[in-house]
Amino acid sequence: MTTAAALAGGLKGLGLLLPGEATGKLLAYVELLVKWNRTYNLTAIREPERMVSHHLIDSLAVLPHLPEGSLLDVGSGGGLPGIPIAIAQPQRRVTLNDSNHKKGAFMQQAAIELGLANVDVHIGRVEAWRPGVLFDGAISRAFAELADFIAACRHLVRPGGFFAAMKGLHPHEEIAKVPQGMSCDSVIRLGVPLAVGDRHLVLCRSGIQT
Repeated sequence: MTTAAALAGGLKGLGLLLPGEATGKLLAYVELLVKWNRTYNLTAIREPERMVSHHLIDSLAVLPHLPEGSLLDVGSGGGLPGIPIAIAQPQRRVTLNDSNHKKGAFMQQAAIELGLANVDVHIGRVEAWRPGVLFDGAISRAFAELADFIAACRHLVRPGGFFAAMKGLHPHEEIAKVPQGMSCDSVIRLGVPLAVGDRHLVLCRSGIQT
């Protein structure tokens, strides 16, 4: 199966209709991942077709459930899930964060080559970052346990904003450890075509709403 066929099948399985240039940009992103992965070790997955199913489609599966607004992708690594989200939703401002300078350099180059005007990149530890404007929400795919994710970037999300954590199995024990004042009542089981195993999206909010 080609990467184009795998992407088309995955999008059909998700029921997603993307903007005109999005499919081409997603495939170009996979090509960049393959190229840079040889030197920078961005992902353990080497096969382009598996990158489509395990990275692109897995990232895009959250779109129907993700609240609107500016988004911080914490511990983005090779740009996941932030770059696929930014490609699919060009109206959304997405900031990619990672403390690894090589991964940050890849994300910066990918944003340039893919023409992603809605993407910013911040390289550095998220705990020490103090931007001038807070984000509407933060997302993580494999950054840390739920409580650690929230604690690390709570100061970066506006009051009443959201925290979206992508998980495998339902994280009952992790939810029990979230900081006081946080509500993580929304746990959505994701149907991810071509992927094996459970996928869940945990949505948390602070008690203060705006």
